Amino acid sequence: MCGRDPGGGMVHRHMIEAIVTLDERGQIVLPKEVREKAGLRPRDKLAVITHYHGGEIAYIMLIPVRKLTESIRSFLGPLLKELLEESGEG
Repeated sequence: MCGRDPGGGMVHRHMIEAIVTLDERGQIVLPKEVREKAGLRPRDKLAVITHYHGGEIAYIMLIPVRKLTESIRSFLGPLLKELLEESGEG
């Protein structure tokens, strides 16, 4: 969940949306409400991202690949354009 801080920037908040269980095959089911909030549909791809603390995985995040791709494109696009312009290729 995000909000705005008084300075106009974004404030990120983490929430526990659900508790899920790993089955015998190591699979989980994301509750319908969570899937709907995230706009997930069958066959959507999720990136599994881990955060390590003290040599152990502290938490695991699931990020829709389309969102990850958008973030990377919005970050790298201007950077690549700038690099190409500096090198005279743009």
